[in-house]
Amino acid sequence: MIQDVNVVFLDFPNKGKEMVVENEDGTYTVLINARLTHEQQLKEYLHAIGHILSEDFQKENVQSIEASAHK
Repeated sequence: MIQDVNVVFLDFPNKGKEMVVENEDGTYTVLINARLTHEQQLKEYLHAIGHILSEDFQKENVQSIEASAHK
């Protein structure tokens, strides 16, 4: 279960779409590129929530995490 998720929209300096940060207090911050369309932002938000619900922050192999997330 997700305790608390903060969402911040930023103009990313590169072509990144989203980033998730696990905070020290166990909450999460989802950073979403403000340059994306609303539909893309929603898609990236749901992708980030999927990582949180799958407890991906407890895993180490980033490639397998992303492969699983895109299935």
